[in-house]
Amino acid sequence: MLQSLHIENYALIDHLDIQFGDGLSTITGETGAGKSILLGALGLLLGQRADVGVLRNKERTCIIDGEFRIENPTLKPLLEQNDIDFDHTLIIRRMVGANGKSRSFINDVPVSLAVLKSFGEYLIDIHSQHQNLLLQNADFQLHVVDSLANNQSLLEQYRTVFLQLKNAQKELAILEDQARLSKDDIDYYTHLFKELDEMKLQEDEQELLETEQQHLLHAEDIKAAFVHISAQLNDENVCATSLLKEAEVSLQKISSVFETADELAQRLQSSLIEVRDIAHEVETIADNTDVNPDRLTEVNNRLDTIYTLQKKHKVSTVADLLKLHSELAQKISFVDNIDERLEAARKQYQQLQEAAKVLAKKITLTRQQVFDAITEHVTKMLGDLGIPNASFKITHQVVDTLVLTGQDSIDFLFSANKGVAVQNIAKVASGGEMARLMLSLKSLIAWTGGLPTIIFDEIDTGVSGEVADKMGQIIAELGKAIQVINITHLPQIASKGKAHYLVYKTENEQNTTTHIKLLNAEERVTEIAKMLSGQRVTEAAIKNAKELLNSKI
Repeated sequence: MLQSLHIENYALIDHLDIQFGDGLSTITGETGAGKSILLGALGLLLGQRADVGVLRNKERTCIIDGEFRIENPTLKPLLEQNDIDFDHTLIIRRMVGANGKSRSFINDVPVSLAVLKSFGEYLIDIHSQHQNLLLQNADFQLHVVDSLANNQSLLEQYRTVFLQLKNAQKELAILEDQARLSKDDIDYYTHLFKELDEMKLQEDEQELLETEQQHLLHAEDIKAAFVHISAQLNDENVCATSLLKEAEVSLQKISSVFETADELAQRLQSSLIEVRDIAHEVETIADNTDVNPDRLTEVNNRLDTIYTLQKKHKVSTVADLLKLHSELAQKISFVDNIDERLEAARKQYQQLQEAAKVLAKKITLTRQQVFDAITEHVTKMLGDLGIPNASFKITHQVVDTLVLTGQDSIDFLFSANKGVAVQNIAKVASGGEMARLMLSLKSLIAWTGGLPTIIFDEIDTGVSGEVADKMGQIIAELGKAIQVINITHLPQIASKGKAHYLVYKTENEQNTTTHIKLLNAEERVTEIAKMLSGQRVTEAAIKNAKELLNSKI
């Protein structure tokens, strides 16, 4: 239920605050006073797009706040999905800046326009004259039927299974395509895999082979260098180690008379140990380094094969080849098991299809059970609304294809005149007849809990007299089930509300401003009288207004 509305810097509105109660509230005002501006502001609050054109003052931000009391349990998971704590009070804020950019908040949590719009559908149903076109919409017609059939829970079960079915169908199609391609390519995959598998590649193999190749190519030079170094370090006559030893002995001889000599001797001894170790390693390398043309040929051949494979597969490392080897193994394994996977996917699809058909059949039966009740209700209400010879019929067909709403195709048929066959609503219903049909159907939905707060925007256009009075009674009855806000130009309907708001304009030299006020009992009599007789209020109009309001003022 909409409890309050705050509008700031929007169109002709500078600053406006309205409090709403439950039941039926009526809003009246002269043409051009700004009733449609209120609906525009509400539309922004519910997710419609905005631009700087809505700003009264182009240098200020437009702010619209709406406070709602919510009882609908459907909103709880929607709130949780958007990280908003569930509370029975919901505050929505929409801000439009001077640059045209807007921001939206629900209970102070920033939300996208899409999220705001999804919430709006659960909060307010704004019914304007153009919305009568919904009557021709198959989804709306099904919504009417499902509301009376109380199909919400059943539809949720069906939609869950239906979405699973669509996913299973996609997965099956992908598997079938993969199977077709894979079986065509299996020989090629196997050839590539075998070629790589026989190589028994190691991840660091290429680097090691390239290093070994360099050693083998320059083996003579390497051996000669190390033999020469070994001789310089280990020669029997004059070598580095013997010279270092002599120097150490000389330092030790004078260490007793020169303290620094002892320190230098110790350092020289450490160096001698290191040089001897180097000499041993150099000798070992020299002994182990041999010219080996056979091994060089073997290394060259191995590297050539690796380079050829890298070029063939357009990669640059052995790691890439190993990754390809693993991928090919997976592809071959996939093809080997594709028949089993296909069988499992087809089985799952068939099971989901059967489950969806069972639920769709249940939905069909529940829908069929309420066709007569809907027909009877609409026909009777149309008679009350001045179409006594109206005929209304629901045609139904079970289709082969499963869709999100089940397997039912329905159509609302209508005729306003006796002896004229019912036809599709779009072909035979006038604007006024459309409005009355929509009121009949929405009153039916409201009593089943299928509507949030509803706002009627001059749904009474084209009616008057007794029909207008009856329409007012129907709208007032709706107000017993849900919150109804009715914008009207008819006194018969305006008098039915629990609360009556007047929209009016004031002007000065600079601008025009729209206001709204809640009328007290006396002001309400005067306003109804003006609606009856014009700006010159007569005693007869006052009396008539009091009768309409059943007032003792």
